[in-house]
Amino acid sequence: MSFADAAPAAGQPGGGPGEQTRRVTGHLPTGAPDFVYLPVDVPHGVREIAVSYSYDRPAVPEGTAGNACDIGIFDERGTDLGGAGFRGWSGGARTEFFLRADEATPGYLPGPVNAGTWHLALGPYTVAPQGLSYDVTITLRYGPRGHTPTPVHPPERARGRGRAWYRGDSHLHSVHSDGKRTPAQIAALARAAGLDFINTSEHNTTSSHRAWEGLWGDDLLILTGEEVTTRNGHVVAMGTDPGVFIDWRYRARDNAFGKYARAIRRAGGLVIPAHPHATCIGCNWKFGLNDADAVEVWNGPYTPDDEVTLAEWDNTLVAHTHGRGDWLPAVGHSDAHRDPDVVGLPQTVVLADDLSRRALQDGIRAGRVWIAESSKVDLAFSVTGERGEHAGIGERLAVPATTQVTAQLKVTGAPGCAVSFITDQGRLYTAPLPPSGEGTVSWRTTPGYAAYIRAEVRHPATTAGLPGPMAAMTNPVFLGTWGS
Repeated sequence: MSFADAAPAAGQPGGGPGEQTRRVTGHLPTGAPDFVYLPVDVPHGVREIAVSYSYDRPAVPEGTAGNACDIGIFDERGTDLGGAGFRGWSGGARTEFFLRADEATPGYLPGPVNAGTWHLALGPYTVAPQGLSYDVTITLRYGPRGHTPTPVHPPERARGRGRAWYRGDSHLHSVHSDGKRTPAQIAALARAAGLDFINTSEHNTTSSHRAWEGLWGDDLLILTGEEVTTRNGHVVAMGTDPGVFIDWRYRARDNAFGKYARAIRRAGGLVIPAHPHATCIGCNWKFGLNDADAVEVWNGPYTPDDEVTLAEWDNTLVAHTHGRGDWLPAVGHSDAHRDPDVVGLPQTVVLADDLSRRALQDGIRAGRVWIAESSKVDLAFSVTGERGEHAGIGERLAVPATTQVTAQLKVTGAPGCAVSFITDQGRLYTAPLPPSGEGTVSWRTTPGYAAYIRAEVRHPATTAGLPGPMAAMTNPVFLGTWGS
């Protein structure tokens, strides 16, 4: 139903002085489209659009999903995929929002309220067997248009330490999506966690890109990005250009992800599938990994979901051992939303030429990365050959298949943990660290026996049949010459 034709809400005379209010109701059956667009006719002279909505939550049989409905808005430029009309999205995190030229609810973009046909986007995420009944109230407030401040975005570089290992968390949520923390609170927690960089990654919105003014510094680089949250998985767009929106309105069956992965890269970002085996509805990654630049194998506190992702990722490494294409580096992020979620659990540690967007992305693409549960954990991992040949994390030790090589891992800050070396055959060597959690563990092998070596530092097992929770892990060092 168009806004112009909608009846005034019950008990409301169409709005107070200087405003106009309408109510739109409807019912969606199971099998409704992923997105339902309600047209809103906006006349000239409107200063602000305010929206509130609700939907019913009938009882459902045990084991059946109930109703959940997201919301967002597109302006007069239309709802085309990837188009310019996007003006905000709050998913299911809010029941009301507003936007005008000078300000907007977090998740929404301030800017001109131009005349034309706008559209509210309802996203019936899950629909009960009885269907979903919605009730939307739209208020148009008239007045001067107002001025939209020029956004101030974070710089792409911080002082840094030259070529060094930098710690970061690239999957975080604030009040600009479904998080409960402000950007200022997140920046403070990032510093307390010993991080050098963070990446904004709100669900399907870029509104937070302009929200970090005064929060960055020589000690903290803030990258802008998005968590592109589709019905068939989520992807962290890491380090995209400020203000660039990446659309999310497609499923794996639409064969569209490659197009939007390319859009992320055109915007200067990395494509990182998030929590591929998470159990929440719509969180499982179903687009494949061919278009990815890295994969999030560790999301928040280490769980069996991460164990499955780790095993799946490890299975892909052998394809690189004989030169069959690029390999996919592993990263880890906290996905922190609110207390007690810990910013920097885990954190990705990147060897980069400096503390800048490009250098960090280059380090991740190259696999010069290890992951730690906190900044208390530190490690150094390398493999050396008989004649002093040396390779570090993400590199190849190109020596003949019969060469004796030595893998060495130096660890600090991991009391009670054990070190393991994993190859294409599996976990071939494990040794405990001293009670202090500091020590060096070595293991000898040959490229003929191990196509690659990576290291894990784990706590004691807490679940029967599973290894202990991860304290730290590295990306691999590949062994041997191509075709050996």
